[in-house]
Amino acid sequence: MATILITGANRGIGLEVVRQHAARGDSVIAACRQSSPELNATGARVISGIDVSDDLSVQGLVPACSNDAIDVLLLNAGMLTKETLDDLDFERIRRQYEVNTLGPLRVVKALLDNLSNDAKVVIVTSRVGSIEDNGSGGNYGYRMSKAAVNMAGANLALDLEPRGIAVLLIHPGLVATNMTDSKGIEPAEAAKGIIARTDELTLAETGTFRHANGDMLPW
Repeated sequence: MATILITGANRGIGLEVVRQHAARGDSVIAACRQSSPELNATGARVISGIDVSDDLSVQGLVPACSNDAIDVLLLNAGMLTKETLDDLDFERIRRQYEVNTLGPLRVVKALLDNLSNDAKVVIVTSRVGSIEDNGSGGNYGYRMSKAAVNMAGANLALDLEPRGIAVLLIHPGLVATNMTDSKGIEPAEAAKGIIARTDELTLAETGTFRHANGDMLPW
């Protein structure tokens, strides 16, 4: 039985990852800003009041997890607003950086001492963060924040490798959640792919950028 900590666990992909890990008997710690009846029903240990964009809030994970050795840290919390060149709301863009880019780093830093030997750090990023793959433009804040978190993940892979900790950057696919106006595959399918890629992750693949279906993605 592995111990899994998941951020952004109260809905969408995060909730489905919680459900699937709990169903196979893992010990699940679900971190979120506010719990939901659906999350409570999973039987996971819920740590609410965690806003990954806030330094002090993230530090709340330290006492809450003081006795936990974490085998998988899944950094799933994220947000999307849709800026165009005609609608460059810089406050919204900054907010996406705080959540999508700095949020995962805050959580890793806070829980670094809790990561077990041979732990895995998985960052839910997006294909739209690929510079090479960008053929449509738009979504300035989301694209830039995801490209930046890809760099953060590549750095973490190098820095954590001496400790035997592997890092994966994963694109879940276009998933039908509130962020995507319910367009795409079901969250349960995306969660299944994320868990499969996490299970097979080794140090040989640390720092890679992959689709949940297994495909390697361009930077």
